[in-house]
Amino acid sequence: MDLFSTIFYFIVAIFILVTAHEFGHFITARLFGMRVDRFYIGFDFFGMRLWKRKIGETEYGIGVFPVGGYVKIAGMVDESLDTQFQTTAPEPWEFRAKPVWQRLVVLAGGVGMNMVLAAAIFIGITAIFGESRTPIANPAFIEPGSVFATMGVRTGDRLVSVNSIPVRYWEEALDPEHFTSPSLSYTIEREGRLFTVQAPANILNRISEEKSLGIRPVMPPIIDEVLAGQPAAGAGIKPGSLITAISGTPVSDWTEVVGIISANPGRSITVSWQYLESPEKTSLTASMIRSGGQIFVSSVTPGSTGKIGISLKQTIETERRQLNAAQSFTSGLKQTWKTTVMTVKGFSNLFSGKEDFRKSVGGPIKIASIANQSAEQGPISFLYFVAVLSISLAFINILPIPALDGGQFMLNAIEGVIRREIPFEIKMRIQQAGMAILLSIFIYFIINDIFNP
Repeated sequence: MDLFSTIFYFIVAIFILVTAHEFGHFITARLFGMRVDRFYIGFDFFGMRLWKRKIGETEYGIGVFPVGGYVKIAGMVDESLDTQFQTTAPEPWEFRAKPVWQRLVVLAGGVGMNMVLAAAIFIGITAIFGESRTPIANPAFIEPGSVFATMGVRTGDRLVSVNSIPVRYWEEALDPEHFTSPSLSYTIEREGRLFTVQAPANILNRISEEKSLGIRPVMPPIIDEVLAGQPAAGAGIKPGSLITAISGTPVSDWTEVVGIISANPGRSITVSWQYLESPEKTSLTASMIRSGGQIFVSSVTPGSTGKIGISLKQTIETERRQLNAAQSFTSGLKQTWKTTVMTVKGFSNLFSGKEDFRKSVGGPIKIASIANQSAEQGPISFLYFVAVLSISLAFINILPIPALDGGQFMLNAIEGVIRREIPFEIKMRIQQAGMAILLSIFIYFIINDIFNP
């Protein structure tokens, strides 16, 4: 089932991204009166396709191979390596017959539409759900062995500033843009004292290796539900209780509670918990329970699966601000810009050798895995993933590599500068070389995904 969902969400993500990208080429070509012979999502190698239909001059279709797509514009040297049009004089509807500036707009149309897609997702999510912010007053939980743990940050610390700039919310403190900065430091508060810790230069690579930040707001272990007939219910533990210690070990986060209980299947443990009667419709916070709750200690024996029959209550304090249309638009554009800057910085770190290329890049297998993981966290997370990937693909496509949009753009720009067409044979050789390079890179990424999952 997991394999099926991984493949499914990968195809969905690629379908959205490719459709947007190719539509950008299609709509700009039609805008300038160019004839579009084919518009395909997925490749139809060897004539293998799931569907096709011709409307007007254009054949629309879905290919069997869901790793890309293409728009075939009349009179253009592209992935099809079609040479038949060279035997006739240029026609007014052909790509080669149009002014250079129009050709450049068409070539940039795919990248532009990927950016529009990302912005639309960010704006849409913000408009519908508003902005969610987690006050920095919530202390940190640090995963053992994580990059933040090696920096010296501990569970219970409070983040105060990033690079000497005060922060009010967790979202500001963990803004992905920080991880691409040349230097990154955090000021933290611990037991009333301030400390400054320095992040390693390869923090982005470390986060990629560990597949998590290793830091988040503490989630106080308040019980939401106690299952009837289970050990916790038998010990008299009540819903709404705050667990403060297990077998003498203080706990402040649900992860610690789950870790200790699951490590003691069939062995008796003592659970220290506090309970405070809640007035009707009043939601109690962990601090309220700690200050006024009655203290209890119960002996509990986890079952053979390491569980005692309790479930988590969402206790992280958040603020949600609903935005109007103008604010949502501005916020979405800011997110698009910040993600773009982060993407460019990330790639520059790869090309400069600051980050390990093998561990930081991902091919189709890794993308499929991340797509599935984001989908499991909910539709908003999946859409954010699609938006970030759309910006990454836009950047990759604009690189001046033959066979990519950036390579085509460069060739046509050169023709505009020298005021004559580059010989057809040379353009074909460049295109063939570019496709060979892309195929080699694609194979490398697949192999790299296997050995660096």
